[in-house]
Parts: sequence; C-alpha cells; structure tokens
Amino acid sequence: MERLEDELDRARDLDVGDLADAIEAIGFECTRCGGCCKSAGEEAHTATVFPDEVRELAAAEDLEWRDVARPMPFGLDEEGHGETFEWALQTDDCGDCTFYTEDREESPEESDGGGEGETRGSGACTVHESRPLICRTYPFSVALGGTSQPMGEAVDEAGMVRAHECEGLGRDISRSDAEELAAALKERAVTELEEAIGVRDAYEPVDAGADEAVVHDSEGAKRPDGTPYRG
Repeated sequence: MERLEDELDRARDLDVGDLADAIEAIGFECTRCGGCCKSAGEEAHTATVFPDEVRELAAAEDLEWRDVARPMPFGLDEEGHGETFEWALQTDDCGDCTFYTEDREESPEESDGGGEGETRGSGACTVHESRPLICRTYPFSVALGGTSQPMGEAVDEAGMVRAHECEGLGRDISRSDAEELAAALKERAVTELEEAIGVRDAYEPVDAGADEAVVHDSEGAKRPDGTPYRG
C-alpha cells in the first residue's frame, strides 16, 4: 500500500493538460439536474468539505460553522453521536444540500390542463462562487490512493480520471472548461491528501460521551460547531 506522502507527491506531479485530455475524452456538461446536490433515497446528501473551505464559505456568506458543515455521518450512530473524520456540507430537512435551490417548471401538458404531464426542475447553487472543491469537480475524481470520497462507483474512466454517475457525462466540453475543471481536480486531489495526512498526524483518542459527536480533522478534534473538543 502506498504511503500517503507518496500519493501526495504523485498528486502534486499531476499534469493539468493530461487531466483535461481525459475530461474531454469522457465529456461533460452540467445540466443543472441537481443530482449531485440532493439526497439519494433515505440517505442525506454527503459532500466532503475541508476546514478552510468551511471558514471561507462562512465568511463569504456571513454564516456560522454549523450553517455550512455537519459531522460526516460515517462512524456516527443513528442519533448522530460518536466519532468521525470528515466534515460534510450541511443539509436541509429533506436531506438536500442546504445551499441548493430548485425551480419547478410545468410541462406543456400541465400548462394546457391536458393531464399530469412531467414536472421538470432546474437547480442552482446559492453559493456558487464559494462552493467547495468537491462541488467544483463533480462528477470527476482522480485515481489516487487516499483520495476516496462518497461519490459512488466510477462509471467511466480515462487515464487517471474517474467519472461518477451523472446525466451530464458524455456531452461536449470546451478545452478551456476542461482545463479549468482539471486544475480544480488536481487542487482537490492535493488537498484531500494533505488533509488525510493532517488528520493522521493530529489524531488523538478522545473520551467522547455517549451523546456527543466529535470530528477529527487536520486541526484536531472538534465539536459539531467547529470549536476544539476539550472533553
């Protein structure tokens, strides 16, 4: 198994042009379907967000830590208590990303009163300019150890790039857009590995109570509001 430090070196050496070539070969255009922003069945939306991203988004939107992020549910019990090692973007009561909004549009059949027809939605991110790296790069990831994310199995791949389920795959993408996406994808791979190494090095066991949640990130143990966990 590769050391995280070795994978980090590989991530830093990734060629943005090669990544862009792979993205072009797969093809992608966002259709604003909202599939990557909404809950999947009974499972709430889970998108990893790094500590610096939480602070930057909170500052940009004048929000508190809890408004932006929640403890990643993996490792927690049904009540949300226990220890976990990542932050996830906050969700609303429906389990969708709290920053996702959707306009519902009536089909022609509905507008004409001719039947139920189909209701279509067009989604949007309300913090688009401040959105975290995982949102900037979905549905792509890089095939490096230590960069796994809750994105599901890959449905296509080209070179080091993996593509995950998304209705926008296979569509034409401009070279400039592919290069912009590739640069963000490299940045995310590097950041994921730096965070993983930081979590490993900062980890110290805590005696968390049965009714508490503790998040171990690269800065140490924290409470759900982002403040240091003192026991």
